[in-house]
Amino acid sequence: MSALVKGLIIGISIAAPVGPIGLLCIRKTLNQGRMHGFISGMGAATADAGYGLIAALGLSVVAQFLKDQALWLNMVGAAFLLYLAYTTARAPLSVQEKLQHSGQGYLKTYGTTLFLTLTNPLTILSFGAIFSGLNVSEKSETSLWLVLGVFMGSAIWWILLCQIVGMAKKMITLSALKWINYGSALILAGFGLLSLYDFGYQLLRP
Repeated sequence: MSALVKGLIIGISIAAPVGPIGLLCIRKTLNQGRMHGFISGMGAATADAGYGLIAALGLSVVAQFLKDQALWLNMVGAAFLLYLAYTTARAPLSVQEKLQHSGQGYLKTYGTTLFLTLTNPLTILSFGAIFSGLNVSEKSETSLWLVLGVFMGSAIWWILLCQIVGMAKKMITLSALKWINYGSALILAGFGLLSLYDFGYQLLRP
């Protein structure tokens, strides 16, 4: 249980900082409702748990492969961020909570953040450092409880965020929502361009 609580804290700590994933979750909640926002966050939580599981099980071959391909995966993630910036700027607007959703729409929402998080393989280094700092042995039962806790903590954060944003949406006008979308698109494009710059720097440096 102690490992589970530690995992919860780690999961919330990893999910809470506002970055591209948090921004996408907020935008999905504002444009498509709280359920889409939550499912968006769950895609990131799944990827985090997957990387945590790799670190917990000591799958060094997989971890080394991800680190070796980090540069190119970063480039793919950067291009995907720019695509998301474009679609965000053109997204249809609504101040009404959508009551009906399709399974395909949920799957697309989930897959978007899952893919974006997976293209940041350096996350596995964070989990490796965390597990090492907590003195957790590879392939131990404790490490698996930590991974479960990370997933649950991340999920709790996305639920809270979506509920807060969903309640705040009632006070947002359609005009304000339009400018929020434009601002989100600009920030996502900034993240993407920064990643592309890093990719170019890493590729061309002597």
